[in-house]
Amino acid sequence: MAEEQNVPKVAEAHNVDTFHPPEKMLASMSCPPCNPHPLDRLSPPVSRRPSLAARLLVHISVHWLPRALHEISLMTVKEHKSEKRTNADFFSSPEHPSKPHLANFEEYQKLYQESITNPTKFWGERARELLSWYRDFDTVSSGTLADGDVKWFVEGQLNASYNLVDRHAFKDPNRVAIIYEADEPQDGRNVTYGELLRQVCKAAWTLKQMGVRKGDTVAIYLPMIPEAVVAILACIRIGAVHSIVFAGFSADSLRDRVIDARSRVVITTDEGKRGGKLIGTKKIVDDALKQCPDVTSVLVFKRTGADVPMQEGRDVWWHEELKKWPSYIAPEVMNSEDPLFLLYTSGSTGKPKGVMHTTAGYLLGAALTGKHVFDIHDGDRYFCGGDVGWITGHTYVVYAPLLLGVSTVVFEGTPAYPNFSRYWEIIEKHKVTQFYVAPTALRLLKRAGDEHVKSGMRHLRVLGSVGEPIAAEVWKWYFEIVGKEEAHVVDTYWQTETGSNVITPLAGISPTKPGSASFPFFGIEPAIIDPVSGEECHGNDVEGVLAFKQPWPSMTRTVYGAHERYMDTYLNVYKGYYFTGDGAGRDHEGFYWIRGRVDDVVNVSGHRLSTAEIEAALIEHHAIAEAAVVGVTDELTGQAVNAFVAIKDGNEISDTLRKEFIMQVRKSIGPFAAPKAIHVVPDLPKTRSGKIMRRILRKILAGEEDQLGDISTLSDPSIVEKIIEVVHQEKKAK
Repeated sequence: MAEEQNVPKVAEAHNVDTFHPPEKMLASMSCPPCNPHPLDRLSPPVSRRPSLAARLLVHISVHWLPRALHEISLMTVKEHKSEKRTNADFFSSPEHPSKPHLANFEEYQKLYQESITNPTKFWGERARELLSWYRDFDTVSSGTLADGDVKWFVEGQLNASYNLVDRHAFKDPNRVAIIYEADEPQDGRNVTYGELLRQVCKAAWTLKQMGVRKGDTVAIYLPMIPEAVVAILACIRIGAVHSIVFAGFSADSLRDRVIDARSRVVITTDEGKRGGKLIGTKKIVDDALKQCPDVTSVLVFKRTGADVPMQEGRDVWWHEELKKWPSYIAPEVMNSEDPLFLLYTSGSTGKPKGVMHTTAGYLLGAALTGKHVFDIHDGDRYFCGGDVGWITGHTYVVYAPLLLGVSTVVFEGTPAYPNFSRYWEIIEKHKVTQFYVAPTALRLLKRAGDEHVKSGMRHLRVLGSVGEPIAAEVWKWYFEIVGKEEAHVVDTYWQTETGSNVITPLAGISPTKPGSASFPFFGIEPAIIDPVSGEECHGNDVEGVLAFKQPWPSMTRTVYGAHERYMDTYLNVYKGYYFTGDGAGRDHEGFYWIRGRVDDVVNVSGHRLSTAEIEAALIEHHAIAEAAVVGVTDELTGQAVNAFVAIKDGNEISDTLRKEFIMQVRKSIGPFAAPKAIHVVPDLPKTRSGKIMRRILRKILAGEEDQLGDISTLSDPSIVEKIIEVVHQEKKAK
């Protein structure tokens, strides 16, 4: 990964400072032990075998009571509608009254041990504590990693939308659910839980009238606006599966994902706004759908008011459709293992994988990590800087905060617009209590200078990092300058496929070391595997590849339409283990250190990009005969894409042609995948069987020509010297 050169090997970790939770963070928090977490009151366990009376009560609570309570909530909202409300009105609670949910690190160790040795008891209790069920489950888990048939809370029934919105809206409709920070600071707004419920129901009605039914997939191509959250919740309310495509992907990438997911409805905007620039989202959708004949409806939210073409019979305006429908629709009763969403992630084969998450297990992973990793309590204001187009935005912009009934910041812009203080101004303005962002943004802001961090941000308790290991100097800057040494830094490790944090500190509880992901979360049993022997490395001070020994609720269940690929990618590499694809080490004290990808995936700004996918895009250019892509360490983005290309005879290399190569990738995948450098070489280093040796290319770019190893097995060993010469000449030219 990006920070690999800054992450110490386990033998060197003895010299790394260990940080404990800030004393002020703990000392300033006190609460009577009788004050439980809000969800302890909301979700009492239901009878394991409901009686007739209980089933009748469930029927009333699902169908009649929500309507009645909804009308009451609407009346409550109407009473306040004419009032001018400020953030101070919404957030009038006193200084944070709660301490961490666990007493100390020893309690974590005790609960962790229980989660490994008695997962049935541990997960069953948490599922009943944190989620509201229509029907209780009898079987906590079934299946094995070896067989790839894992299931959780098998007989249980629930609805995700109800868990994220209704139960909080019924209790307090005027509580803020979404704090929308628009690209332009003055254009934001707040959305209460009561308002959110009303909008979600209207959007759900709209989707149903478009023919969307339980189990259908809806493609969402939206920027970071409240309507993205509404669209997600509308889908899961009626049992539809959402498939969000990052609104920076190209028309070709969107097309591929719409076709693979078999989406018949797409939700988008006329335009997007980001960093002061306009993004033609509707145009991209129109271009993508030229090759998607099965799409019958496009729902368009008017973000900028741009004059965009609307195809008659297919395209409709969000505001016109939603106003037609009632403000309540009963949530669909879903089984625990029903699909919740698809999210496409890069794979080493080049074709994006539709990672599928299911309802109950994913919800529990999001809620439990939100509660313990980020120490979320009633009244918190949570700010995750991720985009909903990636898993970070799914889990920690939408699901975790709303499951726990707190306010989540939805930020449309960038950390540098209109100035480098934007993040800190948002945190100060909204009294944010938890902040979660990628090291890429932190490196950018650290480089910009400490003078931009002028806000007090005294409400901040937790500072999170996501996407890649964070370098020690950036970690310390984050802790000292941003957190004023009073907020706990949690450097989290997880993946799209894991659904939620899997190796991470717990805020206010865990000791931490800069650059280390610390310790496994509940239910996660890591194994360091020797990649040569395939055997587990026991004890401490070990290095290898990272795998997990037992299933956990929020893990992905399959790759959509390709279960064999799921098995081969994750579960068959080391039989009986889940294989992460990352290298890792466990130091002398048991802290885990993530090393980076061991497959052909590049991590750019915390986003995993397939080298094969980028190579395929390059080869589409008429002048390129062959291409090989590798990741190199980059000061800002962690890793950067470098491409080696061999051009066809008859083509003269020029700056114009190089720009065409880069534009080819931008068009095929998106701007974020564009190579930072193009190296034109006579040929690529290949074995006699034709396999490209990317390892050699990485070594050359790193200046490690003396560590190439045996190259005699290459079909043409002399090509290595020619490539080295090209790279050296390019460095001199700079």
